[in-house]
Amino acid sequence: MRILLLSCLLPALAGCAFVALTPGGAQVRVLASAPSGCESRGEVVVTMTDWVGPYQRDALRVRDELEILARNQATSLGANRVNPMQEPRDGRQRWAMWRCAH
Repeated sequence: MRILLLSCLLPALAGCAFVALTPGGAQVRVLASAPSGCESRGEVVVTMTDWVGPYQRDALRVRDELEILARNQATSLGANRVNPMQEPRDGRQRWAMWRCAH
C-alpha cells in the first residue's frame, strides 16, 4: 500500500514549486548579460533539487526556481540586478549580482 501511495505522490511532487519569490526578490531585475555602469556585488551559486526520487523535474521549472533563488539572494548582497553566468546544470547555476543606480 505504501509503495502505491509513493508511486502516486512522487510524480505530483516532481511538478511542485519549491521556491517562493520574496518581496525583496520581486524588486530585483534579471538581465541577459552583465550591465555596464553598475557595481559588482559578487557572485552566487544557487542550487535546486532537479530530481524527486526516480523522477526528473521539469527543466523549465527548475530554471525558473534557480532564477527565483538568485533574485531572493541578491537582496542580501545589496544587489538590484542579476544575470546568469552559465546555463543550469544538475540543479546548479552561477549568477552575477549587480547594484545599478537606474
